[in-house]
Amino acid sequence: MSATTSDLSAVKQPVATANGLPNAHYTDPQVFELECDRLLKQKWAGLDVAASVPEVGDAKPITFLGVPLLIVRGRDDTVRVFQNICRHRGMVLVDAPRKIEGAIRCPYHSWCYGTDGRLVATPHVGGPGQNTHEAIDRSTLGLIEVRSHIWNGVIFVNISGDAAPFEEEFAELLERWREFEVPVYHGGQDSIIRFDLKSNWKLVIENYCESYHLPWVHPGLNSYSRLEDHYHIEEPGKFSGQGTYVYRQIEDEDGSKFPDFPDLSEKWDTAGEYITFLPNVMVGVQRDHMFAIILKPESVDRTIETAHLFYASPQTSDSLRAKNAELWYVVFEEDIMAVEGMQIGRNAPGFDGGRFSPAMDGPTHLFHTWVAETFDAGQKLAAAE
Repeated sequence: MSATTSDLSAVKQPVATANGLPNAHYTDPQVFELECDRLLKQKWAGLDVAASVPEVGDAKPITFLGVPLLIVRGRDDTVRVFQNICRHRGMVLVDAPRKIEGAIRCPYHSWCYGTDGRLVATPHVGGPGQNTHEAIDRSTLGLIEVRSHIWNGVIFVNISGDAAPFEEEFAELLERWREFEVPVYHGGQDSIIRFDLKSNWKLVIENYCESYHLPWVHPGLNSYSRLEDHYHIEEPGKFSGQGTYVYRQIEDEDGSKFPDFPDLSEKWDTAGEYITFLPNVMVGVQRDHMFAIILKPESVDRTIETAHLFYASPQTSDSLRAKNAELWYVVFEEDIMAVEGMQIGRNAPGFDGGRFSPAMDGPTHLFHTWVAETFDAGQKLAAAE
């Protein structure tokens, strides 16, 4: 039985008897490509943040899962995502972040598009000096828009266009965090943390889901938000993660703190929660700031991890934001050893996916189960076609 058709039934067993995903799901390029299609392109995947195109006319190209995309903030202040190709000959339109002063112009034959994607000019398409042709219907040849949704500053895309509406797909998680659906403000360049990981993207999710590793990997964090202060968050087939009953606000030298998000319930006086918007966005919410970590799979064993910090107010102390970014940088950096070490371990032929602690690994087991079920569903669909 090939790796691409392997039996994942052992992964879908109850946590006490299940195995983790087989090695091929971390080491086989063929399986990686299938996962990119079934787990990422078919679902609502995190792409970037709206703050990456802060002003009208800003455009940012990004290649995601091999697909050339373009994020544009249009003249109407709406952020849209397009395939970054000209409808004429498939030429890449924008090769670096820039401001679109007039139109998006193809560098090959100068076909031009508005920031809303409309095809607005086709010079010499009917011959020298003839800018129209009866065979070229501009109204049908605009940029190919990619289905997108922005939640709290994070841009999600559904490349296939087949996923359920975003609000339906994440209904339970959105309801759990309804209090945090308020205006949020990106902390700027100093609030972006980026790592180039020698690891499969799923290992980062698996590590994020559980608090079991806190005492050994995060001794500083564990000194005030201990292992025993954490709880599991488990919604089979939907999401999983962890929470803490002990969230400690940071203070500036003068004792000042970030302002809280408005109208939060008492739970959030001391709590923080850390959940994954499946498949690739890890979000943490606390009373005074949020973070979103977007994973960009580059290959079966390489992942770009980018964290963005958001606040309740645009007027926050520069020094306090820097202090907060440094705190999270240390925590996220400490995890690199774990995810890269597990990636190396997945090359051991005797490893069968491992076992789970029934008491401590429930959230991670749910992620493995979601991967297995989603992968198998894609396999059945492909076989039917």
